[in-house]
Amino acid sequence: MGKNKAELLVPAGSVDSFRAATRGGADAVYLGLKQFNARVRANNFSEDQLPAIMQEARNHGVKVYITLNTVIKNKELPKLLDFLAYLEKVGVDAIIVQDWGVFALAKQFFPKLIVHASTQMGTHNSVGVEFAARLGIKRVVLARELTATEIETISKNPACELEVFIHGALCYSFSGQCFFSSYIGGRGANRGMCSQPCRMVYNDDNQQKYLFNLKDNQQLANIEKLNSAGIHSLKVEGRMKSADYVYQVASAYRLVLDHPDRKAEAEEMLRLDFGRAKTGYFLASDVSEAIADNSNTGIPLGQVIRATKSEITIFSTQELKNNDRIRIQHAKTNKTTSLKLEDVWEENGRYSFPNRSEETVNSGDEVYWIGRREQSFPSRLPKVQAPRVQLNFQKKSQMISQQNIATKPSPNQSLFLRIDDTGWFPFIRAEEVDCIILSLSRQQLNELSWDQSFIRKNKTKIAIELPKFIAEGQLDQWRKLIATAESNGINHFFVSHLSQKNLLPNNCRMSCNEQVYVYNDAASKFINSQNALNFCYSLENDFENLNNLQNRQGIVLLHSIPELFYSRMPVKVENENHQFKDEFNKTYRKQISDGITIVIPDRPVNLFQYKKQLVKSGFSRYLIDLKHQAPNPKWIKKLFLGYRSGETIQPSTIFNFKKGLQ
Repeated sequence: MGKNKAELLVPAGSVDSFRAATRGGADAVYLGLKQFNARVRANNFSEDQLPAIMQEARNHGVKVYITLNTVIKNKELPKLLDFLAYLEKVGVDAIIVQDWGVFALAKQFFPKLIVHASTQMGTHNSVGVEFAARLGIKRVVLARELTATEIETISKNPACELEVFIHGALCYSFSGQCFFSSYIGGRGANRGMCSQPCRMVYNDDNQQKYLFNLKDNQQLANIEKLNSAGIHSLKVEGRMKSADYVYQVASAYRLVLDHPDRKAEAEEMLRLDFGRAKTGYFLASDVSEAIADNSNTGIPLGQVIRATKSEITIFSTQELKNNDRIRIQHAKTNKTTSLKLEDVWEENGRYSFPNRSEETVNSGDEVYWIGRREQSFPSRLPKVQAPRVQLNFQKKSQMISQQNIATKPSPNQSLFLRIDDTGWFPFIRAEEVDCIILSLSRQQLNELSWDQSFIRKNKTKIAIELPKFIAEGQLDQWRKLIATAESNGINHFFVSHLSQKNLLPNNCRMSCNEQVYVYNDAASKFINSQNALNFCYSLENDFENLNNLQNRQGIVLLHSIPELFYSRMPVKVENENHQFKDEFNKTYRKQISDGITIVIPDRPVNLFQYKKQLVKSGFSRYLIDLKHQAPNPKWIKKLFLGYRSGETIQPSTIFNFKKGLQ
């Protein structure tokens, strides 16, 4: 890799994809093992295979980064410690992490491991980058939603290495901030189990639409700009993609990195990556056409024009060959069938081939070209002796016991109340609440009358919550808003990203909301070490995991309307109430706040009926969240009665509390 040339970082979801990446010109690969990574459906690698991968990568001068980019449940900590010890022994070039607990354990017990902050950590501005660097994180993977101007500003004097996604699939929500999959089926995106609700069809005013289905990211046009900005690593998404995809994409970006004048050639190569339609997304400064009306990957060929039990005929302007792969989407059932073409016969663009589909193929079924293997990539690895690393039980127990917070939970219950509308002020009985969290937009804070009676009387109980996303250009505005709040006697702030503590004056108190994820004791201990007055457990947490925690000082959300999607990407919903339904007839609503699109369900999550169980288990801090709910005296009265009596509010759900988070 040349002095001023960015690293080309390519996915390896299988052995043949790894070989495709090295042959295609990757400087580094990232891959997951069988556990603790955000692509559990990829083939991934076993611990026994990793030494052979490392040896082969070294022979090619390629670095290997291991994805540890999920949140970790508390009962998984012993296995995680063994895993970290193994990775340190093998000598991987870096681990990519999301969970603050994983970061803390790696730094505390496995100092040889180099840590990269995953895009799942949600770092999106220079404050986040500087915070990560001070902690000893070598590289930050920036959020995909940043503009060219924002990236240029952040990269002017970066405190650590920066990595940017340049190609592949895009999530609708900010990475690490999607709870839709978890909400509808317990399959947590932050656990690597996403069921991809953004690829689903929704009913908007009786029309079936892809509302959130983003096209694929392609930044070929911006490679020189990113390279000149000093971005250290250019990352390709796709650990679940084929070896053909990996080779084609790696080769195209290698070509343009080495020969910028051959961009047109590289673009033609990328046309055959067999992904979705492409978008330059926020880097291209225009997202108006970023939503696709088809979630299929592959190049559309048209429709089946004739089908019998023995033969299928299609028309294609693309030249097809034996061993090409196609996908047929059956119009009647919406199911898909993938076929490898054999014994293809062509005449004037009409291609006929044997019908080996298990599903009935009919005229009118859509056909997609999904692959062509130009080269073969061996999928067998030589046997390389794997080190046997397993920490003994006593040592692991000592490591885990060190994650306990010394201060024990208070036996006295504390109630936190969060609002996003000052219209709630007249209805709040402040004497019943220990902390009132104001989750207000920039405009609301700018227009807030600080000398109003409610604020004057309750200054010691009021905290200001910072948003999940603060764009680079908004940092100074937020510094001023924070200074104004402090000058008016408010010195308690809830942060949505741990780095936001660096926006606060030294004499302020800092607490963390549920976006600073706590799924294990190592995470809460680390957050506590950052002088957080309070921390919250994630709303998607389940009771089993909460009950496995030793650190029970955190705040449990008992009532909330969860933000399932949180995105910078605008979407158009025709319904006048901004409501839409999924295939199960469940209703959701789109809201916009400070330029952010938020999708919420039509009912809250309510756990009042489990409060006694939580109290018995040693939890004493609780939050009632009134965001996304219109000020209403009867509603707040009903909520407080339910909180005291343990009677659930209906209609509502309990999210993953009992069924469990996968």
